[in-house]
Amino acid sequence: MKKINGGVTTPLGWMAAGVHCGIKRERLDLALIYSERPTMGAVTYTQNRMRAAPVEYMVARENNDIRAFVVNSGNANAITGQQGLEDARAMAELTAKALDLDPSEIGVSSTGVIGRYLPMDKISAGITKAAGELARGRKADHRAAQAILTTDKVIKEAAIQLKLKDGTTVTVAGMAKGSGMISPSMKVQHATTLSFITTDAVLTRPPEERWQEAIDKSFNVINVDGDQSTNDISAFMANGAAGGPPVDDDTQFWNAVTKVAQSLAKQVVTDGEGATKLIELKVTGAKDHADARRAGRWIISSSLVKTAVFGADPNFGRVLAALGNSGAAFNIDRVRLTIGTGGSTISLFERGRPQLAPCSEGEVQARKLLSQKRIVMTLDLGVGKGQAEAWGCDLSYEYVKINAEYTT
Repeated sequence: MKKINGGVTTPLGWMAAGVHCGIKRERLDLALIYSERPTMGAVTYTQNRMRAAPVEYMVARENNDIRAFVVNSGNANAITGQQGLEDARAMAELTAKALDLDPSEIGVSSTGVIGRYLPMDKISAGITKAAGELARGRKADHRAAQAILTTDKVIKEAAIQLKLKDGTTVTVAGMAKGSGMISPSMKVQHATTLSFITTDAVLTRPPEERWQEAIDKSFNVINVDGDQSTNDISAFMANGAAGGPPVDDDTQFWNAVTKVAQSLAKQVVTDGEGATKLIELKVTGAKDHADARRAGRWIISSSLVKTAVFGADPNFGRVLAALGNSGAAFNIDRVRLTIGTGGSTISLFERGRPQLAPCSEGEVQARKLLSQKRIVMTLDLGVGKGQAEAWGCDLSYEYVKINAEYTT
């Protein structure tokens, strides 16, 4: 297994395009991903009950074997009533016509400003244009990845190549967007964070359970601002173009899928609106893995923890207060909280007692560690063997500025 320089068209049989259709003034704003072969896959959706029209449209479908995904940015088509649902359906039908497919084979996604109707005349022309520009290669990857961005500063891509036991080489690759309104809690069949992962491996049955496991270890443990979007979608699509044995139960293959999803998730957090630091929280000693994820997700979502990290303030009380609110089991006399890695690790709290005296050399060193771009925290709950990771970012003045002026 190795990381490679690639995007959604790197696996065999996949094509993509990114075009400007006029939703935004100048930037690319409509992406199309297409498989030359039939696919098998799974999709997870936001659990926000105020779901956007494209999510409602997708959830109501019975087919997750998606050959093409059309995605627009700049307009979320959310809280737009019956008209929004009809527009989402029209996007699928227009794409199906352009690619000579059935509408049931088309996935639809939108991201951007909430509460505005889609300019369907522009989107219709954009779909036709994108279908005519489908291609393979890094240029196509980049244009598609750019076309789904909103407040993101950079595109987000990841790719892994691995050899199966019979020697067949398969590729897993993907693209994502997300910068604000990031606190996903996506479930199969039920900023938006959008992610699309493609592979040329062979599947023989729907991978809902495996895909949910990958999502729970990646996008579902990140947080930028604590707000779950109305539009979150993460899709996994396999077209079998590489041949070889089925990978339904291949642990190495699903590890690769999880690593691609985790890479994309971390890129989303790193590009959080106004973010200056990446927070990596490792929770150990939990009652079980689920409890570890619960604690990690709650802590990483705390605005007080985020602002403390922004200010390089080693305020362990904020982390422990968030732990106490998480519902996870812990033994305070065995809880241990450290920051840093390797020889630069500093303990903030253990054996039921604070470890840093005010204005001490230890506090000075802790502030230096918290001033770095990558902050690693390890929290041992002291009650079991469960463990998990969660990733987030700090909360800065710039985040407030960006969101205060979002529609202006």
